[in-house]
Amino acid sequence: MKSNRDGTQRDEAIYQALRNAIVDHRLRPGARLPEDSLGRAFSVSRTSIRKVLQRLALDRLVTIRPRRGAEVSRPTTKQAADVFATRRIIECGSIRIIAEQMTGEDREALEELIDREQTARKADDQSSAIKYSADFHVRLMAVADNELIRTFVEQLSSLSSLIIAVYGSPSSVGCDCGEHDELLKLIESGNVTEAEGWMDHHLRQIEASLNFIEEREQAPDFETLFGSSAEAP
Repeated sequence: MKSNRDGTQRDEAIYQALRNAIVDHRLRPGARLPEDSLGRAFSVSRTSIRKVLQRLALDRLVTIRPRRGAEVSRPTTKQAADVFATRRIIECGSIRIIAEQMTGEDREALEELIDREQTARKADDQSSAIKYSADFHVRLMAVADNELIRTFVEQLSSLSSLIIAVYGSPSSVGCDCGEHDELLKLIESGNVTEAEGWMDHHLRQIEASLNFIEEREQAPDFETLFGSSAEAP
């Protein structure tokens, strides 16, 4: 018989697997998330899947409708505008404290994410490029040493990835929006005002690259998608 700890670890593993699949676009906006199909894919009960889906709904990555079940959220154009407006307020407003508190360890971690993002972009791996771009923003905000800011930006970055999946194109995370190493150099040199302006421009350019044209996706094969992660602890 599994302990409560085992159950918690299993639920966390399933949550992370689904969240990652949504953020890196393996599960597209609008994709249905039937509890029975997911239960078979992860070899768990529908009750376990339901708890995970409810948690993802709190993150706004999943929408649960009465009698229709769950599906990957499909943000509206208004929601997309709200997400980027909120990101500009929080991320631009955090630059000064980030510049004051950044350590060598922080810089190395951020440079590694930049390298990964650029490598993915050169390989035309759009999903990975979006993931590493989001990871960069979350890790940058972590430098401010404010858990509320970090958690909120993590949620907003995940929602941004979802928005890009619906409305974006390769230019949404490409060179037209600016390289993250440019921002890092400005912060390291103490050019706070310029760094704030860079971040504002960067986020506005990503939003401007969205075309707001939606396409419906086919239902995913969960057992194939999560075959390697179905063995939850």
